[in-house]
Amino acid sequence: MSVYSMTGYASASAGAARQGDGGVAGASGAGVLVSAELRSVNGRFLDLSLRLPDEFRALEPALREMIAAAVKRGKIELRITGQRDSDTGLPAPGSEQLSRLLRIEGTVQSWLPKAAPLSVHEALQWCRGGATTERLDEPALQAARDAVAGLRKARGREGERLAAVLHERIGHLRALAGQAKPLLPTVVQRQQQRFLERWQEALQASGATQTVSAEALQERALNEAAAFAIRIDVAEELARLAAHLDEIERLLNKGGEVGKRLDFLIQELQREANTLGSKSAALELTGIAVEMKVAIEQMREQVQNIE
Repeated sequence: MSVYSMTGYASASAGAARQGDGGVAGASGAGVLVSAELRSVNGRFLDLSLRLPDEFRALEPALREMIAAAVKRGKIELRITGQRDSDTGLPAPGSEQLSRLLRIEGTVQSWLPKAAPLSVHEALQWCRGGATTERLDEPALQAARDAVAGLRKARGREGERLAAVLHERIGHLRALAGQAKPLLPTVVQRQQQRFLERWQEALQASGATQTVSAEALQERALNEAAAFAIRIDVAEELARLAAHLDEIERLLNKGGEVGKRLDFLIQELQREANTLGSKSAALELTGIAVEMKVAIEQMREQVQNIE
């Protein structure tokens, strides 16, 4: 399964021809082109905004269900419009339409004897409008289905690019961790030795060696040095960072709705990098921690767009 971005755009159209007598499209009848346009940007949840003409308002529940079945997160706007063909000819009315119009006219004139009879133009306009409105729902739904499919593909293509960037950043972070790991024993040993030297200097300056035995002072110094070495050791942070990177890589390979989990893991990566920087006892490790923070921030920006 692919990773999907929450950013995308798609549009589609479907035609609806006016029908003549017997349900056959009239040769002189104009048609209607229904267009659907979808825009999608990132968002914490699924936020649908539908912009529909009055003639398509009844389709709103079906359109919402259609979109919700295809996408799970993002701020999505659907716009549907209908455009009539600009031909000057009027459609050939069907016999059923004319019979119905005749019955309606007779009913009106029986109640309103002074009502003027319909003109030929008025009759044609009535037939034209009646033939059009009956056949717009399905083209609108078809245009929306095609647009949703196009949006899904566009979000998939963008998701592939985001996943490639994240994989590259994961490799960079692994390389940085690999540079830091060999430095740890040397850094810890060097800082521990420096601590012991300062300990001795402090004891000599205070004259404590005259009141406390040398063995006790040496034991205390070694204990303090061991505790200090534990405090500055970042091996645990590097191990957790590697585990988070493994999980991010697994989610990217799995695909699907992984954006929220990736966002949580990015926060964990940031926490480990911050701890690594605060515990760094050498300039080399500090530089590595800074580079890690930059790479993680780049990952966070990309994850913000993943569904």
